Amino acid sequence: MVSYLLDEFRREPVPLPISMRKLFLLSLFLLAPLACRGAVMPELYVGEAVVADQGGGERLRALPLALEHVLQKLSGLRQFDDYPLVRPALERAPEMVLSYHYIKVANLQADSPESEALRLVARFAEASVDEMARALQLPLWQPQRNPLTAWLIIDDGLDRRVMPLEYEYAQRAMEQVAERRGQPLAWPGPDEEGSYAVDEQILWGGYTEDLAGPGGEGVLIAAARREGTEWGVRINVGFRGQHWSWRQSDIDLTAALTEGMQQVVDQVAAVQTIAASDLGIWQQALTVRGLSGATYYRRCLSYLQGISLVDRVEVISAQPGAVTFRLGLSAMPSYLEAILDSGQVLQRAEEGDGWLWAGALPDDG
Repeated sequence: MVSYLLDEFRREPVPLPISMRKLFLLSLFLLAPLACRGAVMPELYVGEAVVADQGGGERLRALPLALEHVLQKLSGLRQFDDYPLVRPALERAPEMVLSYHYIKVANLQADSPESEALRLVARFAEASVDEMARALQLPLWQPQRNPLTAWLIIDDGLDRRVMPLEYEYAQRAMEQVAERRGQPLAWPGPDEEGSYAVDEQILWGGYTEDLAGPGGEGVLIAAARREGTEWGVRINVGFRGQHWSWRQSDIDLTAALTEGMQQVVDQVAAVQTIAASDLGIWQQALTVRGLSGATYYRRCLSYLQGISLVDRVEVISAQPGAVTFRLGLSAMPSYLEAILDSGQVLQRAEEGDGWLWAGALPDDG
């Protein structure tokens, strides 16, 4: 039946009947997993807060802080000074929590014994948190987030090296900040000889233009140099065609790098954030051409379903090599267009309306 439907879909240049359209969509869902080229869904509804012990009173004190952590990851905001209603709303945390447990997390410092902090880890009901975020008019950081490829290069006055082992604690501190904010990182590894694929001069120069990918893959370069009693840190970020650079300085290398990491997430989140006023219910027709086979149809449908602000996909009509979808959106259509423009899966057609399929298939290499 699936083979028959796909053959008919290729041949018939007429709209599919509603019943067959539903069956066709169902067959594609069964055949192809949802995909969104490299994007990661962090644990957005799990929040953490430092506690002194595992007692009930301390847990009740910490649950609002854990819920605040969840709202930070969902909104991309580091703090809520401009949202005075957030603080009283957090008191609802005990009625929204689904489960909790405790973990010990290392406090990372240079030249000092590693200590641990006890944290409460709480999972909250997604529907309740989403309703609260909408009521508070918080922005929405799109949940599917491309990892930043992160590089750390350090000049300690003796030599200059990429991600030296004796400064691994600083790298781990950056990871903790990014993970807490909900931004995935990817650290490149060395080859068998301990060398990295990227020239050291490119990293030290902060040339993110040479490293940022065209499909939304971002790059972060943190270059640190000992300057007397202080560390000077330059942060360079390339993301979705934008490039930023700034400097930090501190007597503590970890403090300089973690504050720089906070600003990195601030910038990246702002690019992907949807304003509360732009959230709602929209429908958008989307015609995709260049779908020359059943595999391409399946991959295109999976790609569209994998976009975070797409709630629903329907097939309106089909003809050889092209299909028109109706998309149900949770934000204004302009956000969808920005996502499509930043990827390598669909490209705007040079002539007329619509988009062209440009996504690579598994057997395309």
